[in-house]
Amino acid sequence: MKANKRLWVAPIGLLTLAAALIVIGVIRQEYTEVFQKAVKICLECIGIG
Repeated sequence: MKANKRLWVAPIGLLTLAAALIVIGVIRQEYTEVFQKAVKICLECIGIG
């Protein structure tokens, strides 16, 4: 039983950490900067920017 429980510790810990970092990024509004950079790169690929 302990071995089965031990298998779930790492994935649940990583999912919790990932969710916490996503929430922090949303609170700091970092998604707007990422979106702006993505638009610039896309426009450069097309040849407009």
